Amino acid sequence: MHKTLEESNALITEIRGIVRDEMQSNTKVILCPPYISLASANRLLEGTNIELGAQNCHQDEQGAFTGEISAAMVKSTGASHVIIGHSERRQYFGDTNEITALKTKNAIRLGLKVIFCVGETLAQREDKSYFRVVESQLSEGLFALDRKEFSQIVVAYEPVWAIGTGLTASPEQAQEMHAYIRKVIGMHFTEEIAQNTSILYGGSVKADNAMTLFGQADIDGGLIGGASLKARDFVDIVKAVR
Repeated sequence: MHKTLEESNALITEIRGIVRDEMQSNTKVILCPPYISLASANRLLEGTNIELGAQNCHQDEQGAFTGEISAAMVKSTGASHVIIGHSERRQYFGDTNEITALKTKNAIRLGLKVIFCVGETLAQREDKSYFRVVESQLSEGLFALDRKEFSQIVVAYEPVWAIGTGLTASPEQAQEMHAYIRKVIGMHFTEEIAQNTSILYGGSVKADNAMTLFGQADIDGGLIGGASLKARDFVDIVKAVR
Protein backbone atom coordinates (compact mmCIF):
# COMPACT_ATOMS: atom_id res chain seq x y z
CA MET A 1 0.00 0.00 0.00
CA HIS A 2 2.40 2.59 -1.37
CA LYS A 3 2.20 5.37 -3.98
CA THR A 4 -0.70 7.48 -5.16
CA LEU A 5 -1.74 7.19 -8.80
CA GLU A 6 0.52 10.08 -9.78
CA GLU A 7 3.47 8.71 -7.78
CA SER A 8 2.96 5.23 -9.19
CA ASN A 9 2.92 6.51 -12.77
CA ALA A 10 6.16 8.42 -12.13
CA LEU A 11 7.87 5.35 -10.64
CA ILE A 12 6.75 3.08 -13.47
CA THR A 13 7.91 5.60 -16.05
CA GLU A 14 11.32 5.79 -14.39
CA ILE A 15 11.65 2.00 -14.18
CA ARG A 16 10.57 1.68 -17.82
CA GLY A 17 13.28 4.10 -18.93
CA ILE A 18 16.09 2.44 -16.98
CA VAL A 19 15.08 -1.04 -18.15
CA ARG A 20 15.02 0.19 -21.75
CA ASP A 21 18.43 1.84 -21.49
CA GLU A 22 20.30 -0.70 -19.37
CA MET A 23 18.74 -4.15 -19.60
CA GLN A 24 20.39 -6.45 -22.12
CA SER A 25 19.20 -9.78 -20.69
CA ASN A 26 15.94 -11.67 -21.20
CA THR A 27 15.07 -11.48 -17.50
CA LYS A 28 11.31 -11.23 -17.08
CA VAL A 29 10.19 -8.11 -15.20
CA ILE A 30 6.68 -7.92 -13.73
CA LEU A 31 5.42 -4.81 -11.93
CA CYS A 32 2.58 -5.20 -9.41
CA PRO A 33 1.28 -1.76 -8.39
CA PRO A 34 -1.90 -1.12 -6.34
CA TYR A 35 -5.24 -1.69 -8.06
CA ILE A 36 -5.79 2.02 -8.76
CA SER A 37 -2.65 2.09 -10.91
CA LEU A 38 -3.19 -1.04 -13.01
CA ALA A 39 -4.97 0.51 -15.98
CA SER A 40 -2.60 3.47 -16.28
CA ALA A 41 0.39 1.17 -15.75
CA ASN A 42 -0.79 -0.98 -18.63
CA ARG A 43 -0.80 2.06 -20.91
CA LEU A 44 2.64 3.14 -19.69
CA LEU A 45 4.10 -0.34 -20.33
CA GLU A 46 2.60 -0.75 -23.80
CA GLY A 47 5.31 -1.66 -26.30
CA THR A 48 7.78 -2.78 -23.60
CA ASN A 49 8.74 -6.26 -22.39
CA ILE A 50 7.67 -5.40 -18.83
CA GLU A 51 4.59 -7.32 -17.70
CA LEU A 52 1.88 -6.26 -15.26
CA GLY A 53 0.37 -7.95 -12.21
CA ALA A 54 -2.02 -7.24 -9.36
CA GLN A 55 -1.24 -7.74 -5.68
CA ASN A 56 -4.33 -9.86 -4.93
CA CYS A 57 -7.80 -10.82 -6.14
CA HIS A 58 -11.00 -12.23 -4.64
CA GLN A 59 -11.88 -15.90 -4.94
CA ASP A 60 -15.34 -15.28 -6.46
CA GLU A 61 -15.93 -14.02 -9.97
CA GLN A 62 -18.42 -11.36 -8.85
CA GLY A 63 -20.91 -10.65 -6.10
CA ALA A 64 -21.80 -8.57 -3.06
CA PHE A 65 -18.24 -8.19 -1.75
CA THR A 66 -17.90 -4.43 -1.36
CA GLY A 67 -14.32 -3.26 -1.66
CA GLU A 68 -13.02 -6.45 -3.29
CA ILE A 69 -11.52 -6.92 -6.78
CA SER A 70 -12.20 -9.99 -8.91
CA ALA A 71 -9.75 -11.78 -11.18
CA ALA A 72 -11.89 -10.72 -14.15
CA MET A 73 -11.51 -7.08 -13.11
CA VAL A 74 -7.75 -7.53 -12.82
CA LYS A 75 -7.63 -9.15 -16.25
CA SER A 76 -9.65 -6.30 -17.77
CA THR A 77 -6.94 -3.77 -16.84
CA GLY A 78 -4.43 -5.55 -19.07
CA ALA A 79 -2.64 -7.35 -16.24
CA SER A 80 -1.29 -10.84 -16.95
CA HIS A 81 -0.36 -11.89 -13.40
CA VAL A 82 -1.71 -11.77 -9.86
CA ILE A 83 0.01 -12.37 -6.52
CA ILE A 84 -1.89 -14.79 -4.29
CA GLY A 85 -1.14 -15.88 -0.72
CA HIS A 86 1.29 -13.11 0.18
CA SER A 87 2.28 -13.39 3.83
CA GLU A 88 0.58 -10.09 4.65
CA ARG A 89 -2.67 -11.37 3.15
CA ARG A 90 -2.34 -14.54 5.20
CA GLN A 91 -1.42 -12.66 8.39
CA TYR A 92 -3.78 -9.67 8.30
CA PHE A 93 -6.68 -10.65 6.06
CA GLY A 94 -7.31 -14.30 6.86
CA ASP A 95 -6.19 -15.83 3.57
CA THR A 96 -6.05 -19.50 4.53
CA ASN A 97 -4.68 -22.31 2.38
CA GLU A 98 -8.27 -23.08 1.37
CA ILE A 99 -8.91 -19.48 0.27
CA THR A 100 -5.64 -19.26 -1.66
CA ALA A 101 -6.59 -22.46 -3.49
CA LEU A 102 -9.95 -20.97 -4.52
CA LYS A 103 -8.33 -17.70 -5.58
CA THR A 104 -5.69 -19.52 -7.62
CA LYS A 105 -8.13 -21.79 -9.41
CA ASN A 106 -10.39 -18.88 -10.33
CA ALA A 107 -7.54 -16.62 -11.44
CA ILE A 108 -6.13 -19.29 -13.76
CA ARG A 109 -9.58 -20.06 -15.15
CA LEU A 110 -9.93 -16.41 -16.07
CA GLY A 111 -6.57 -16.32 -17.84
CA LEU A 112 -4.18 -14.92 -15.24
CA LYS A 113 -0.83 -16.36 -14.25
CA VAL A 114 -0.38 -16.69 -10.50
CA ILE A 115 2.60 -15.75 -8.34
CA PHE A 116 1.83 -18.02 -5.39
CA CYS A 117 3.53 -17.15 -2.09
CA VAL A 118 4.59 -19.56 0.64
CA GLY A 119 6.69 -19.10 3.75
CA GLU A 120 7.05 -19.61 7.49
CA THR A 121 6.91 -17.31 10.49
CA LEU A 122 9.76 -16.83 12.93
CA ALA A 123 8.06 -19.16 15.43
CA GLN A 124 7.75 -21.87 12.78
CA ARG A 125 11.38 -21.41 11.81
CA GLU A 126 12.46 -21.71 15.43
CA ASP A 127 10.34 -24.78 16.23
CA LYS A 128 11.67 -26.54 13.10
CA SER A 129 8.22 -26.93 11.51
CA TYR A 130 9.03 -24.76 8.51
CA PHE A 131 9.32 -27.57 5.96
CA ARG A 132 5.95 -28.97 7.04
CA VAL A 133 4.32 -25.52 6.94
CA VAL A 134 5.54 -24.74 3.42
CA GLU A 135 4.62 -28.20 2.15
CA SER A 136 1.07 -27.72 3.49
CA GLN A 137 0.79 -24.33 1.81
CA LEU A 138 1.86 -25.89 -1.49
CA SER A 139 -0.26 -29.02 -1.27
CA GLU A 140 -3.44 -27.37 0.02
CA GLY A 141 -3.09 -24.29 -2.17
CA LEU A 142 -1.85 -25.71 -5.49
CA PHE A 143 -2.00 -29.45 -5.78
CA ALA A 144 -5.67 -29.62 -6.79
CA LEU A 145 -4.53 -28.06 -10.07
CA ASP A 146 -3.90 -30.24 -13.08
CA ARG A 147 -0.59 -30.07 -14.95
CA LYS A 148 -1.81 -27.54 -17.50
CA GLU A 149 -3.12 -25.26 -14.77
CA PHE A 150 0.07 -25.61 -12.73
CA SER A 151 2.09 -24.42 -15.73
CA GLN A 152 0.59 -20.99 -15.01
CA ILE A 153 2.14 -20.89 -11.52
CA VAL A 154 5.24 -19.09 -10.28
CA VAL A 155 6.10 -19.95 -6.66
CA ALA A 156 7.55 -17.29 -4.37
CA TYR A 157 9.19 -18.28 -1.09
CA GLU A 158 9.06 -15.49 1.48
CA PRO A 159 10.26 -16.23 5.00
CA VAL A 160 7.84 -14.05 6.96
CA TRP A 161 10.50 -13.25 9.54
CA ALA A 162 12.62 -11.62 6.82
CA ILE A 163 10.00 -9.31 5.30
CA GLY A 164 10.40 -5.64 6.15
CA THR A 165 12.55 -6.51 9.16
CA GLY A 166 15.95 -5.97 7.62
CA LEU A 167 16.65 -9.64 8.27
CA THR A 168 17.41 -11.86 5.30
CA ALA A 169 17.58 -15.61 5.10
CA SER A 170 21.15 -16.60 4.39
CA PRO A 171 21.77 -17.79 0.84
CA GLU A 172 22.12 -21.29 2.27
CA GLN A 173 18.78 -21.09 4.13
CA ALA A 174 17.03 -19.72 1.06
CA GLN A 175 18.55 -22.36 -1.23
CA GLU A 176 17.61 -25.14 1.19
CA MET A 177 13.95 -24.14 1.09
CA HIS A 178 13.89 -23.53 -2.65
CA ALA A 179 15.37 -26.98 -3.24
CA TYR A 180 12.75 -28.46 -0.92
CA ILE A 181 9.92 -26.67 -2.75
CA ARG A 182 11.19 -28.01 -6.07
CA LYS A 183 11.40 -31.50 -4.57
CA VAL A 184 7.80 -31.34 -3.28
CA ILE A 185 6.55 -30.15 -6.68
CA GLY A 186 8.47 -32.96 -8.37
CA MET A 187 7.00 -35.57 -6.03
CA HIS A 188 3.44 -34.43 -6.76
CA PHE A 189 3.79 -33.70 -10.48
CA THR A 190 7.01 -34.69 -12.30
CA GLU A 191 10.67 -33.79 -12.06
CA GLU A 192 10.41 -32.03 -15.42
CA ILE A 193 7.56 -29.84 -14.18
CA ALA A 194 9.51 -29.08 -11.01
CA GLN A 195 12.58 -28.01 -12.98
CA ASN A 196 10.47 -25.81 -15.25
CA THR A 197 8.74 -24.01 -12.35
CA SER A 198 10.17 -20.60 -11.50
CA ILE A 199 10.74 -20.21 -7.76
CA LEU A 200 11.38 -16.68 -6.51
CA TYR A 201 12.84 -15.49 -3.20
CA GLY A 202 11.21 -12.64 -1.32
CA GLY A 203 12.47 -11.23 1.96
CA SER A 204 14.51 -8.03 2.26
CA VAL A 205 16.23 -8.49 -1.11
CA LYS A 206 18.50 -5.53 -1.82
CA ALA A 207 20.97 -4.64 -4.55
CA ASP A 208 23.90 -5.61 -2.32
CA ASN A 209 22.65 -9.14 -1.54
CA ALA A 210 20.70 -9.94 -4.72
CA MET A 211 23.55 -11.44 -6.71
CA THR A 212 24.52 -13.86 -3.93
CA LEU A 213 20.90 -14.96 -3.44
CA PHE A 214 20.17 -15.31 -7.15
CA GLY A 215 23.40 -17.24 -7.62
CA GLN A 216 21.94 -20.20 -5.73
CA ALA A 217 20.98 -23.20 -7.85
CA ASP A 218 17.24 -23.19 -7.17
CA ILE A 219 16.58 -19.44 -6.82
CA ASP A 220 15.25 -18.17 -10.14
CA GLY A 221 14.58 -14.54 -9.21
CA GLY A 222 12.99 -12.32 -6.60
CA LEU A 223 9.66 -11.04 -5.31
CA ILE A 224 10.78 -7.55 -4.38
CA GLY A 225 9.02 -5.45 -1.75
CA GLY A 226 10.41 -2.25 -0.26
CA ALA A 227 13.36 -2.04 -2.64
CA SER A 228 10.95 -1.80 -5.59
CA LEU A 229 9.83 1.66 -4.43
CA LYS A 230 13.05 3.17 -5.80
CA ALA A 231 13.59 2.64 -9.50
CA ARG A 232 17.39 2.55 -9.33
CA ASP A 233 17.42 -0.02 -6.52
CA PHE A 234 14.81 -2.18 -8.21
CA VAL A 235 16.52 -2.32 -11.59
CA ASP A 236 19.88 -3.06 -9.97
CA ILE A 237 18.25 -6.07 -8.30
CA VAL A 238 16.72 -7.19 -11.60
CA LYS A 239 20.14 -6.95 -13.27
CA ALA A 240 21.53 -9.36 -10.63
CA VAL A 241 19.34 -12.19 -11.98
CA ARG A 242 21.35 -14.64 -14.07
